[in-house]
Amino acid sequence: MASPDAAAAALVASSIGGLAAAGSKDYITMALAQAIICGVLFLLTSVFRLGFLASFLSKPILVGFVGGLALDILVSQIAKMLGVKIDSGAEFVDKVADLFGHITTLNWWSVLISVLAVIVLMVGRRIARIVPWALIVLVVATVVVVVTHLQDAGVSVLGKVDAGPPKLTWPILSWTTWLELVPSAIALLLVTMAEGLLVSRSYGEKRGYETKPNQDLFAFGVGNIAAGATGGFVVGSSTSRTAAVDQAGSRTQLPSIVTAVGTLLLLLFGTALLEDIPSPAIGAIVGVAVLPLLGIRDFARLWKQDRFEFIVGAVCFLVTLFVGAIAGIVVSFVLALINLASRASKPAIDVLSADDNPHHSLLDPAPSGQETAPGVVVIRMAAPLFFANSTVFADAIKRAVQVSTTPPIRHLVLDLESVTDVDVTAAETFEALKRWLHDNDVTLAFSRARLPLVKRMRELGMVTDETLYDTNRAALVALAGERSAG
Repeated sequence: MASPDAAAAALVASSIGGLAAAGSKDYITMALAQAIICGVLFLLTSVFRLGFLASFLSKPILVGFVGGLALDILVSQIAKMLGVKIDSGAEFVDKVADLFGHITTLNWWSVLISVLAVIVLMVGRRIARIVPWALIVLVVATVVVVVTHLQDAGVSVLGKVDAGPPKLTWPILSWTTWLELVPSAIALLLVTMAEGLLVSRSYGEKRGYETKPNQDLFAFGVGNIAAGATGGFVVGSSTSRTAAVDQAGSRTQLPSIVTAVGTLLLLLFGTALLEDIPSPAIGAIVGVAVLPLLGIRDFARLWKQDRFEFIVGAVCFLVTLFVGAIAGIVVSFVLALINLASRASKPAIDVLSADDNPHHSLLDPAPSGQETAPGVVVIRMAAPLFFANSTVFADAIKRAVQVSTTPPIRHLVLDLESVTDVDVTAAETFEALKRWLHDNDVTLAFSRARLPLVKRMRELGMVTDETLYDTNRAALVALAGERSAG
């Protein structure tokens, strides 16, 4: 379900908070401009079919990044719940220091409202998730504040909300301010895109319908431009709302239409009802909403499953929290690339067996030095051949060729069935390998190569006059004069 999301709201607050005071006119104008920029970026990603970029944000990175944003925004909500005034646009450390520095000014009526609201929200969600407990909390808390005049006792309320339908507008900012908003818009784009496409894909698989990522990105683009032009901030895919409407049995866009109509009616005729909503109740609702985004269970699971993945998530969490959201998204992508390169640099490289038993088709990895047949070694790598693993592949081949001295290896066959692509760096490494093979009197041949791959390798000069065999068995028959399994 497309709507304002807690993670997006946290990123908007943290990114714009350093440029303007929260709630000020400039702050609101920047939020509108940020939504428009984000919408344009969404349209560009759709046009250029860049939905695959979301795949770079792995689970640990998303958990860490969103968790850091959630904790940052949670501090501001705790301040509202306690009735303590802090600068919500400050850095995380400053907000925490501000909160503890003014803790003696807390308002006990605000604390009571917050505690009761949290209890209702937490217990109610366990009893009946379909009930709109947040709405009930807002209504009851507002009635109590109005009847008992708790505002006079120091309880903060939302204040006046302008009535009327959304108006077409355009944020008026200097071009330098527009440029300052681009990095945060890119961060919003990446997080919203990753979360939106992941949610769409997961529910598509769950309910058996087709998903079209680039079409979804186009819709997000139009939606965000419309939001920015009518007074709204960035719109994304809300995981919690999607789960709620799915649990309610909805399979169409009807809930979104009903929500839009209800919101419009509230803006037209019911804004006076919003003025006395107590801030502690709002803080409690937002706090409970972002609490799952901290990812405590996800971090615990990562710790058990993979310590390196846990470290990746923890680094993203800490950088996002203490340095900022923009730095967090940059570090996230850098770590994603490092993680990808690290895993790709350790491909499965196997020497194939000459045993007819299909269960024995793979022997130990090449470094252990198994030969396929006297004087012949057949090697297979299960990965694309590119800059991160080309040297590892070449070194493994050299070790496999050198392991047998009686008789020495005279023929090398590379099984390319699992190699889907090669790059320029790999081609240069392979050229050096071919010279080494020639100097050591070892002939080179290929087997089971796909035609597009062969074409690519010829273009890069990796395949010249070498023999191409359809199967490993054919290669062994030709080179070793015996029937073997391939």
